Amino acid sequence: MGVGEVRRAVFLDRDGVLNPVVMRGGKPASPRSLSEFSLLPGAGEQVARLKGAGYRVIVVTNQPDVARGLLAQSELDAMHQALAAGAPVDEIRFCPHGDRHGCECRKPKPGMITQAAAEQGIDLAASWLVGDGYKDMAAAQAAGVKAILIEAEYNRAVEAPRRAPDLVSAVNIILEQG
Repeated sequence: MGVGEVRRAVFLDRDGVLNPVVMRGGKPASPRSLSEFSLLPGAGEQVARLKGAGYRVIVVTNQPDVARGLLAQSELDAMHQALAAGAPVDEIRFCPHGDRHGCECRKPKPGMITQAAAEQGIDLAASWLVGDGYKDMAAAQAAGVKAILIEAEYNRAVEAPRRAPDLVSAVNIILEQG
């Protein structure tokens, strides 16, 4: 990065953006094992497009099943290794806490985003977040990044500044608008 250049990032939620959600009791949920985890088709190519345009790509994901004892840290690590092998992200940040912990990293709080920005010199106003839920949209607004909601049956009532039918379309918006 040269003098005067702005460091931009795209923060990607994991579940529903890079990998399919798992429906449990009619609600979207995170995979709880490597056998439930897979990348959505083309996820790696979209991450590569963003990186090719000069964006840092950082996954920011809530994983409260760790705190609930429903997801072993080793399984989460295995899923993130599979993610990194298939989609060349720069970093994966996750919050292992539940709502009752009151941490600053759990979305809708912007902690994962603002901490990454502080550590890596990222200009939040020049950055984006792509997610699939209201917590993602709220975290983006609180952090001051532009946001895109990936549309799904389960998030039709979520308010979002921009919507896209899939990650390909979201990346097209980001690359067009900068």
